[in-house]
Amino acid sequence: MPNLPDAVVWSIPAFILLTVVEMISVRLHPDEEAAGYEAKDAATSLSMGLGSLFFDALWKIPIVAIYTGVYALTPLRVPVLWWTVALMLLAQDFFYYWSHRGHHVIRLLWACHVVHHSSRKFNLTTALRQPWTSLTSWPFYVPLVALGVHPAALAFCSSVSLVYQFWIHTERIDRMPRWFESVFNTPSHHRVHHASQGGYLDRNYGGILIVWDRLFGTFAPEVERPVYGLTKNINTFNPVKVATHEYMSIARDLKAASGWRERAGRVFRGPGWQPSDRATLAERAGEAAAYREVRSTTP
Repeated sequence: MPNLPDAVVWSIPAFILLTVVEMISVRLHPDEEAAGYEAKDAATSLSMGLGSLFFDALWKIPIVAIYTGVYALTPLRVPVLWWTVALMLLAQDFFYYWSHRGHHVIRLLWACHVVHHSSRKFNLTTALRQPWTSLTSWPFYVPLVALGVHPAALAFCSSVSLVYQFWIHTERIDRMPRWFESVFNTPSHHRVHHASQGGYLDRNYGGILIVWDRLFGTFAPEVERPVYGLTKNINTFNPVKVATHEYMSIARDLKAASGWRERAGRVFRGPGWQPSDRATLAERAGEAAAYREVRSTTP
């Protein structure tokens, strides 16, 4: 088994130092238009990060078992050399793009990932606001293991990706050089990803590289100032509620569903999906409300 470090564990001191530096920077040089910091929000993000360390350790048991089984069955082997590790990082980033995209367009997966988007602030503590149900990501990386990438090497690449994505959760950096913005994920690109405006929704899924978004049509540049959070914010700092609120919402929708087709849609379609008949009724209700408003203001 390759002896590779956990980049996240090694980076914890840097995470703490950079967060403190950002907090001091915001205090000394505030930006009135920036989201900034809020004590309760930052505490919630830190709590979610600490909780994720515990739950991830639990989820790793079945995931490692599955990956080990797949690796034992495949005849392929990728040696761990400096240049193969670089290729593994590239491949992991590609599959991360599709995992991240899947977690935005499939509601069951979104129930896990929504935790990371639940803050209305955008700072380095937001990077630590991680889900407690990350068991949903492993299927996307099975092809890498089947191609001969050792599970330990995959874990190393995933940890490098997480470390890279820490620094892009900030409003203190405006733009990087143009060539860097063209290739890599940056704070500007990731601010778009965390925004709740319609034109910014479901954009910029990349981990380390932004080229995947440019290739697959999901890139959006930062133009207007982002408004962070969800389209329907949850208004709670309770870590347990933050971790589970979308699962609870799915359960309520399943209970109220009129049939198995609707139940399947509530779980496997997008987060905002509605049955066609209900969507039509909602659209007509909206049109009627708009008509009444126009009538009430017409002399």
